[in-house]
Amino acid sequence: MNEFSLIFRNEQHPGVQFSPEQMQDILVQWRDWMGSIAAQNKLASSGARLGVEGKVLKPNDVVTDGPYVELKEMLSGFIIVKGADINEAAEIAKGCPILKVGGSVEVRSIIPMSMN
Repeated sequence: MNEFSLIFRNEQHPGVQFSPEQMQDILVQWRDWMGSIAAQNKLASSGARLGVEGKVLKPNDVVTDGPYVELKEMLSGFIIVKGADINEAAEIAKGCPILKVGGSVEVRSIIPMSMN
């Protein structure tokens, strides 16, 4: 089995807020989707949600604030899944609840690094 990262992206929609009931429904959808992946023994890491505060480090000791709120789309989280190939990982990603609220999922293969 290979490992793949599912990277979740949200588009910024100023002024759009979900009601508490909508947020609860979204959380249930996420829990159910992640649970179904785990039940298939294809969840390698439950990943994490990413906060909005951050820093970007560049060569020559340049440190800037980020991510930038003026960006239309922002990275919101990730998980690691197991699959035979990238097509299987993409099939898993098709069930992601973020797709129902205008977000997207980027599927990337993970290349193991040798520490030798």
